[in-house]
Amino acid sequence: MRLNKYLSEAGFCSRREADDLIHAGRVTLNGDVVQTGAKWLDGMVVLVDGEEIRLKVVTKHKRQHTYIALFKPVGITCTTDQHIKGNIVDFVDHKERLFPIGRLDKDSEGLILLTSNGNIVNEILRSENNHEKEYLVGVNKPVTEEFLRAMAKGVRIHNQLTRPCKVSRLAKFGFRITLTQGLNRQIRLMSEALGYKVVQLRRIRIVNVRADTLKIGQWRNLTDKELAGLLPGFDSW
Repeated sequence: MRLNKYLSEAGFCSRREADDLIHAGRVTLNGDVVQTGAKWLDGMVVLVDGEEIRLKVVTKHKRQHTYIALFKPVGITCTTDQHIKGNIVDFVDHKERLFPIGRLDKDSEGLILLTSNGNIVNEILRSENNHEKEYLVGVNKPVTEEFLRAMAKGVRIHNQLTRPCKVSRLAKFGFRITLTQGLNRQIRLMSEALGYKVVQLRRIRIVNVRADTLKIGQWRNLTDKELAGLLPGFDSW
């Protein structure tokens, strides 16, 4: 097993963070400092900054990793950097080391997933997976049919045209939108390009995971069915 995967499987960090640790010379195998691309074999002792990192023992019907759904409040930042005030790790305060899957900007609220499994983060974030994310949006002026058509067709932001998406009116000043990509501040920038300002943004669904039962600030463990929907065939839960 590649050493970066070993560290993510152990729940210590993501693969990308593991690569950084290895590159910095902070990881050893059987006492020897390793290089990027190193592999772990059964029986080898892995140390990070002198601390032994072991794979978790998995028993039947017990998950190897933690997966949660959080209803993020406005003001919480989706970062693992605990030097940043209001970071999502401190907010959840989970006993496991968790990583947010994707992001939800500080001014927005709603559903975000977190996990102790660094492998699943990269899998879910791959743009080719086309995972649906559904939002409820409030804006500063009446939603028109022209606006809805333009949003659905695609809007030029970040020097590219956004993918076609599903959009429908919710109320005079609100609409529902389902995206299959995750550009930075995408809905806000799309709306601004069409002369609208977003005043409230709430994510309510990621693929088959819904925020229905969660109150603002609450989190819950994902079900097996939800995990299967996120990554069909994934067997390292």
